[in-house]
Amino acid sequence: MPVTIRDLARKLNLSITTVSRALDGYADVSEETRRRVIEAAEEMGYQPSYAARNLRKQRSGAIGYILPTASPQFSDPFYTSFLTGLCDESAARRIDLLVASAPPGTRQEQEQYQRWVLSGRVDGIVLNRIRRQDWRIEFLEAQKLPFTGLGASLSSDRYPRVEVDERGGMACLTRHLIEKGHRRIAFIGGPAELSLQFERSRGYRQALQAAGIPLDPLLEVQGDLSEQRGYELALRLLNSSEPPTALIGCNDLTALGAHRAALEMNLNIGEEIAIAGYDGIPETEFTVPPITTLAQPTYEIARRLAGMLIDRINGGVSGDPVVRIEPRLVLRASSD
Repeated sequence: MPVTIRDLARKLNLSITTVSRALDGYADVSEETRRRVIEAAEEMGYQPSYAARNLRKQRSGAIGYILPTASPQFSDPFYTSFLTGLCDESAARRIDLLVASAPPGTRQEQEQYQRWVLSGRVDGIVLNRIRRQDWRIEFLEAQKLPFTGLGASLSSDRYPRVEVDERGGMACLTRHLIEKGHRRIAFIGGPAELSLQFERSRGYRQALQAAGIPLDPLLEVQGDLSEQRGYELALRLLNSSEPPTALIGCNDLTALGAHRAALEMNLNIGEEIAIAGYDGIPETEFTVPPITTLAQPTYEIARRLAGMLIDRINGGVSGDPVVRIEPRLVLRASSD
């Protein structure tokens, strides 16, 4: 006969309610109790009836994440780490994770969110690549669907989120390059609508202004956070009549593209040109020379966002609704 939740409760000397809430990831159950319940369930071969559970709770038993990209980006190390964090936290909480992709700002993206939300496919959604004015936030708040996000938005300040000090981190990186003697420092940014682009650009500008270096609009260009576009824009900057002596990518993929462009031009990276990025993806450590970067704990951030979301769905409190993180400057040979 199949093992029932009553059998599991009897073995652990716990109430059926406590066992059920532990398996469902409720925040009012201690981590020690949750661990005991999960270990016993695995040992006894207990398989809950998710259909019955979700019907009883009027939930789907899943959270969702829609990758905001117009092209296949699962090979992007940032997304790989972010998705792994979401998956691991969801699995630890015994919640399913639904993943899809859609080009940002398109009708296709709107329809994907509407399908998931209006059909009840998910109980909550994790957002990243937050936009300064973000229709997704406005839509989810109007539908009263729980969500969490990586970054702040002008659209609302009421949702649980993780905020990385993008501005302060980029200012720190730019100051490092200034201290190395650079005065013509280029910034290859991302899409203008993204909050991270706004904050990182402001940090870059503030550091230049604080050092008395005039802002040169020709040295700040807009990319799309891809390696290819970083390569193209770096070539254009390096072939200009007054080329920069340092290049900052808004993210590490952009910096990797700039690194390739500098190598093609036979520039000595770290001496004739400095290159730096943002994210801390592993690939930056294994270029020749390795690339200076601002590292953020992407995997841990994703786990935190998924946990905050599940706690909110279950009606629990996950501490401060805004978690603030400082990026870490990792100095390498590309900026020496």
